[in-house]
Amino acid sequence: MERLKTLIQFIIKFRIGIIAILAILMGVSGYQTATKLSVDNSLGIWFLEDDPSYKAYIDFQENFGSDEIFIVMLPVNNAIGEVEVNTLKVLHQDIESLPYVKTTFSIAKAKYPNYANDKIVFREFYSSERSDKGLKNLFSKLPNITSQLVTKDYKNQFFYIQMNPTPNIEEKRQDIEGDIRSIIEMNYGTYYITGPPVLNEAYSKGIYKESLVFGVLTVLVITLMLLFLLPSKRYLIVSLLSVAVPVSLLFGLISSLGYALNMISMLIPTILMVYSVSDAVHVINIYHKEGLKNKDLSKVELLAMTITKSFTPCFYTTLTTFVGYFALYLSPLPAFKNMGVFTCIGLLLSFILVYVITIIGFSFMNFKFDKAQPLLQLKWISQTGAICWLNKCTSRYTNSIIIGFTLVLLFGIYSVFKVKIDTNSRDLLAEGSAKQDLRTVEVELGGSNRLQLNISSKDGSTVLNRGVIKQFEEFQRKLQANKFISNPVSVVNFKAFLEKRTPVLFQSNLNEKKLKSTFAQVENEDNNFFKLFSKDLNTAGFTLTLREMKTSELEQVLEDIEQVFKTTLDTKKYQLKINGFAVVFAQLNNFILETQFKSFFAAFFVAFMCLLIFIKRLRTTLLVLIPNILPLALLAILMSLLDIPLDVSTAMITPIMLGIAMDDTIHLVYKYRRSKTLSGSPEERMDKAMHYTGSALFSTTIALVGGFLIIASSATPSVTDFGILCAVTVAIALITDVFYLPALLKKFDK
Repeated sequence: MERLKTLIQFIIKFRIGIIAILAILMGVSGYQTATKLSVDNSLGIWFLEDDPSYKAYIDFQENFGSDEIFIVMLPVNNAIGEVEVNTLKVLHQDIESLPYVKTTFSIAKAKYPNYANDKIVFREFYSSERSDKGLKNLFSKLPNITSQLVTKDYKNQFFYIQMNPTPNIEEKRQDIEGDIRSIIEMNYGTYYITGPPVLNEAYSKGIYKESLVFGVLTVLVITLMLLFLLPSKRYLIVSLLSVAVPVSLLFGLISSLGYALNMISMLIPTILMVYSVSDAVHVINIYHKEGLKNKDLSKVELLAMTITKSFTPCFYTTLTTFVGYFALYLSPLPAFKNMGVFTCIGLLLSFILVYVITIIGFSFMNFKFDKAQPLLQLKWISQTGAICWLNKCTSRYTNSIIIGFTLVLLFGIYSVFKVKIDTNSRDLLAEGSAKQDLRTVEVELGGSNRLQLNISSKDGSTVLNRGVIKQFEEFQRKLQANKFISNPVSVVNFKAFLEKRTPVLFQSNLNEKKLKSTFAQVENEDNNFFKLFSKDLNTAGFTLTLREMKTSELEQVLEDIEQVFKTTLDTKKYQLKINGFAVVFAQLNNFILETQFKSFFAAFFVAFMCLLIFIKRLRTTLLVLIPNILPLALLAILMSLLDIPLDVSTAMITPIMLGIAMDDTIHLVYKYRRSKTLSGSPEERMDKAMHYTGSALFSTTIALVGGFLIIASSATPSVTDFGILCAVTVAIALITDVFYLPALLKKFDK
């Protein structure tokens, strides 16, 4: 105690210097955040660079063309009119002059093959010399390609912009879309633009905007709640500084180290602020209660008593919360790893600074505790009366409470296996122009994502022979029957086109060598938007269009493709490789499941050990642990009933909620254990503990629920689900702590 008093005296003595240092650090952090903080929602945050699937995806882009493609739909009077096509040609020149663009494609650039004099000659799809009827007749013979150039009513043109491979454009993403839009707007007043690069930038802009809004709303909501919850308005500044300082320093650190915000880390400010205010409320509550009881103590003695009584429970609540977040480091997803590490750093800063700031703040305060009162009050609510009622309920209906809550717990454990694991890519995007453009384009085009299938011979022989091409025709026919797949393009389309125009080319007496040389000519620079063959002709490519969909649907599509391949081609001679972002995205389900198992069980084990060390009795530890599992069980019930899946946002919810659920439990059990030094039964000790800590439990829960409801106000559906589920779980955790936990301890802790 004497050492603690000496430390407190030291802090008070040098409080002006400490304030100055913190002010300077906050200033530097604010500058770093304002000038260096960025948003990164790129593929790299979801997959490690050495991840095999990520490396395979990048290799595919290098060899077969990037699927980082802008899709622009341009409303026009006549999609095959001369003026409209000439305007497209100008657009091609302007866009292709940009350094990060690989190629562009539209009706103004598209060509079709024509066989003459024993060779393939490519001619332009559009020709001003042809009549509209002649053009439409030509288009009808290559429907899968034509449908990607113009809409059926010829009132819209499609324009494609293929970027360089992903690693080459990541750092320029913020400028790329703006440059492209500026060029398009020079020639078109109305247009719709979508594709992976557009959606990625829309995610980033939405994240940055919402992180700012969340921060402001959190400060406002916390301030309003504190005016009701704090014993005196004079504690308000101390509480707000306990929130602002650690968050400011953390973001200064994040910015200085060159890290960026993403869909996950954008939640850190709100989460950290509500945690910080929770610790501050507990410390202030104890300081005020001890000030009322011990009026003769000096300021230093009162502060020492406050720290002594609050340090252990606050340390263990911080530790369990720390464990919940640090468990995210076990996730295979970099976004979760960063979220876990930086939130843990923020929790440590918050835990240390809440004591430094409260000591300095209280040192400036001199007022009579018995005359203090909140600035705002709800006179019709009596906390003391509510706590007395709770104590009576848990004593009178002990068995009923235990049976009822236990049944819910068992049903919740059963519901865990009913929760789906699924990420809907549309739910990662807030409502706005980007989402509306996506819907508009996909209605007309059938999709906005590109998937590349490569079928190659295992022995390195050519795939250009009559028998294999016939199997390719059957393979593509089955693909086209899949409701999720649109507009497959391969050598099959060109073969069908050439067969109609030049039947002699496909007569049965034509030798294989002639057939091979003819088809080989189809793959050249005039047709480079669709990769039909590898250079050595041992691989054939199929380009498919997919719409934005759920990961479960993507998994099904990939399974269907694999099954069609196995039933159509000889798997002993040929192999299939599926490439594109969709393949990588579909693996999120496995990563989310892995995150749940690793993170939750690691957090559960460490939290159990923390409780055991804290309580020192196995029987009581188990009794205390059961109510902390119940909120997670109810969370599973809620998710299964409302059909809310585990996705990239909610994947981290169980380890986080486990840490949060234990916070109030530890504060309550700490006072309950301390009461053992006094005479009385477990029932009497629990009732005293509820009276001592009850108001702080309600206050911190209200603060946490308020913070998570702010997150629930997000325009992004996936983030909204996360906020709602967290808010409900925190509220349920309080209910279990004031009903289920007291009932269990009163009944079994003998």
